[in-house]
Amino acid sequence: MADTITEKPILEVRGLHAGYGQVKVLHGMDFVVNTGGVTALLGANGAGKTTTLRAISGMVRTTGDILYDGERINALSTEAIAAMRVGHVPDGRGTFMELTVEENLKLGGYTRRDDTAADLERICTYFPKLKQRFRQQAGTLSGGEQQMLAIGRALMIKPRLLLLDEPSFGLAPLIVREIFEIMRQIIISERTSILLVEQNASLALTIADMAYLLETGRIVMSGPADEIRRDESLRRSYLGY
Repeated sequence: MADTITEKPILEVRGLHAGYGQVKVLHGMDFVVNTGGVTALLGANGAGKTTTLRAISGMVRTTGDILYDGERINALSTEAIAAMRVGHVPDGRGTFMELTVEENLKLGGYTRRDDTAADLERICTYFPKLKQRFRQQAGTLSGGEQQMLAIGRALMIKPRLLLLDEPSFGLAPLIVREIFEIMRQIIISERTSILLVEQNASLALTIADMAYLLETGRIVMSGPADEIRRDESLRRSYLGY
């Protein structure tokens, strides 16, 4: 029988420590994101989820190892990491409110040297509402439309890894379902690997294949998302539903 070839993870985090000044937030985290997979980071506010994404994007000082496609990226700048096709949709969305939808999307492709016109059309097939508002100032969009714009802007670099921070925050349930359905389409058609931070654990576990539970900057539980979703005692103890 031939040996099974396992594709290496696109992201490996080993012994990750990070913080802000003298305040330490992450304390030796270890996790992976499989190529083409969705990994969810779950936990209460203040657990270190957002800091983890910022550490991967080069926005905070770190120790330990962050390996992207086998290459250690800890010492790289945020711009250099983005140029390696790591997209980041931050908490608060990071939209340029005074610019138009089109201008925001074009800024998302600033690290690229090729023509991005086709990608504008590609993104608008996922988010038709953005096409309707191409010339509209981003600050006049609804919360759901701004979240779509933030995801669309990150997609302009054709990311191999997409870091998503609380995509459901502050949105109505109907809009949240719409955005998560679009994310499923993106995962299938683009084979984008996703590291998802999401306060709504129930929702995150429906789209993820692996999940890690954080408490005060440490991973306290991990496993396949299906198993965690079915474990009632675990959900009640750590996820509150």
